[in-house]
Amino acid sequence: MIETTKAIVINSIKYGDTSLITTCYTEKSGLKTYMLKGVLKAKKAKVKAAYFQPLMQLNLTANHNTKGALNSIREVEVINFYNSIYTDIKKQTITLFLSEILYYAIKEEEENTSLFKYLEASLLWLDAHDAISNFHLLFLLNLTKHLGFYPEVKNLDLPYFNLLEGSFTSVTSKSSLSGEKITQFKRLLGINFDVIHKVNFSASNRQDVLSILIQYFELHISGFKKPKSLSVLKSIFS
Repeated sequence: MIETTKAIVINSIKYGDTSLITTCYTEKSGLKTYMLKGVLKAKKAKVKAAYFQPLMQLNLTANHNTKGALNSIREVEVINFYNSIYTDIKKQTITLFLSEILYYAIKEEEENTSLFKYLEASLLWLDAHDAISNFHLLFLLNLTKHLGFYPEVKNLDLPYFNLLEGSFTSVTSKSSLSGEKITQFKRLLGINFDVIHKVNFSASNRQDVLSILIQYFELHISGFKKPKSLSVLKSIFS
């Protein structure tokens, strides 16, 4: 089936000397993987390797197979050009980190318009703003809304947060947060990107909250792995 859809590049890996296998999250068909034959050597090809940088926003016309085989792209254009994401070292680091998170977190080969619009809008926000040192934290937390495990926000005054249940509780367990960690975690709940710069985390608060969020993803998504870029992200924002 030939389909034209918006897409966000999640991951690209080299295949042989001349080709790429790229995974994109598409607006119409969810996660799709494409074989881009010869794209690394063709100088005048319509489909260029430079289009497949992490989290690039594209418009694709593609041949979508139904039987799990690799798909192919007929035409591609960049939409929503970024001004700073690939040139600002902090934004670059966040982008690499988030593309790894999305690679492990999104599994569905089906339409999820609200998730697609969330990714699209969040990345444009990141590109347009400078106060971004907490961006990845709120991005991860709000991503859980679209993946189905956003924290239950009633009973916020209870002393523990059970990461496995995703709820605040009066009973402690192996997967519970308490004390200072729960206080810092709560500061992200219910806010949007436009006020994220007002959350003045110290470097260690930021590391704690990031570790909590990664653990939360590990508990709720089977096969989720810690991103390799996590250590680089931590060093950039420490």
